[in-house]
Amino acid sequence: MGDCPLCVPADPALLLWAGSRCRVVDAADPDHPGFCRVVWHRHVAELTDLLPADRAHLLAVVGTVEAVLRRLLDPDKVNVASLGNQVPHLHWHVIPRHRDDAHFPDAVWAPRRRPGAARSVDVAAIRSLLSMTLPRD
Repeated sequence: MGDCPLCVPADPALLLWAGSRCRVVDAADPDHPGFCRVVWHRHVAELTDLLPADRAHLLAVVGTVEAVLRRLLDPDKVNVASLGNQVPHLHWHVIPRHRDDAHFPDAVWAPRRRPGAARSVDVAAIRSLLSMTLPRD
């Protein structure tokens, strides 16, 4: 799909992990450090477009990303969503949330409630832990 931004390979600086079926990228959202996207390589729109084994694999990767973010960032909550309304290419958002972030308790796409606390994330640590816990399949 030539016009699909998720069909284009990830910027190497943002790539956190890649397997043969999907990849994890840093969304580089300054309001939500640690915000990751899990992107299925093949262009499909819905989870049910995948074979059962591929669905299980994708959800295992999403769960592992959540676990890594919880371990490293100690968020108050983690939002996990697959929307695809604007980009109909199967991908999941995994977003660590903190009570003092700019949008909490609303969705990250809602209007800001406050400036939000400054928070840094060790992207190299996320990349390293994902590499240790996810198979290259």
